[in-house]
Amino acid sequence: MRLTAAARDGRSQGSSPSAMVKELLDIAEYISSLRDAIALLRANELTRDRLPMVHEELSEVVAATAGATNSIMTTAEAILALPEGRGYRDAVEAKIYDIFEACTFQDITGQRIAKVAEAMSQLEGRLARFSAAVKARDAAGIDETEADRRKRNESLLLNGPQMGGPATAQDAIDALFA
Repeated sequence: MRLTAAARDGRSQGSSPSAMVKELLDIAEYISSLRDAIALLRANELTRDRLPMVHEELSEVVAATAGATNSIMTTAEAILALPEGRGYRDAVEAKIYDIFEACTFQDITGQRIAKVAEAMSQLEGRLARFSAAVKARDAAGIDETEADRRKRNESLLLNGPQMGGPATAQDAIDALFA
């Protein structure tokens, strides 16, 4: 903390030791409350759990979108290769070109999601450096609103989307309905 020359001069000439001690105690209290506020941010939880999850989820979105687009385009190409029929080919071809046009969303979506992922990566790095610099510790326990959010998400989703694909093999799911 830097003081202006006037403030330094005023303090050194007219300040009593008890006034200086009070000022130091005020500074210490401010630093303590700042650390408490930083702890409530749960910076370590963010960098350890939440932000990496965001990266994983965005990567999954990009991969799933690209996979879906490739599948649609492959199917569309197969339809275009169908043998000629009475009016059938013209009708199908018109729709296929619509599908091709619609599939351009993946490139734009992928670019945007990649930008978000890069921004999140930068935020994660900066937050980690900040946490280390101030020696931040997360507040004890789990935030009540976070616990409620997790409980609600678990009750609404039956395992939700799994990283890398479904947790249960499709054959096992098919066997249940057979």
